[in-house]
Amino acid sequence: MEASKLPQHIAIIMDGNGRWAKERGLTRNRGHREGVNSVREITRECAKLGIKQLTLYAFSVENWKRPKTEVNFLMRMLARFLVRERKEIMDNNIRLAAIGRLHELPKGVQKELRKTIEMSKDNKGMTLCLALNYGGRTEIADAAARIAADVKSGGIKPADITEEMFDGYLYTSGMPEPDLLIRTSGEMRISNFLLWQMSYAEFYVTKVCWPDFRKRELMKAIRDYCKRRRRFGGI
Repeated sequence: MEASKLPQHIAIIMDGNGRWAKERGLTRNRGHREGVNSVREITRECAKLGIKQLTLYAFSVENWKRPKTEVNFLMRMLARFLVRERKEIMDNNIRLAAIGRLHELPKGVQKELRKTIEMSKDNKGMTLCLALNYGGRTEIADAAARIAADVKSGGIKPADITEEMFDGYLYTSGMPEPDLLIRTSGEMRISNFLLWQMSYAEFYVTKVCWPDFRKRELMKAIRDYCKRRRRFGGI
């Protein structure tokens, strides 16, 4: 597979942990635990391939609606992940980043997130971006509010606002747009993920649930992407 044909930025909606567990008579929490193993393997493989950025939809703004016990478990698991995966991140020269309303996460999660981001900031390999307490509509609304504040203060004029300027106000400012969006578990929707950034991303949907999405499934998605001809609105 030619390196020049590989997607530079892969974004993944990691769906199906609960369904995977239910099919096996296990708890949803067991499905989430197994999903972490997929995160580790997919991150490692993308780094080996030379993918520049991997963005994982880890926790949405809508996920707070889930049962409190499940949300609390997910937050504890996230904090543990940020601690336990530091060696993996450093060994693979990965730089950690995060997008979303991070200030609304539990203080313990914020602490471990900041520490892992700081520890890996000088790494030169792949960027692993976690979308946490993230929503595409929320991101766009937050960007619009910041622009409005700058207009009010006289920092910019309404006539100055362009797509490029707006992009700079998003959580993903400075990051490349996704080339490939992968969604596991077969659902055919975008689920409020990177709404602005997905304008020309190629979509790949698989019925495989996230805990079973490993190297073999990743390579299927990438090979499918490499066969496509991206026109970006042209002929």
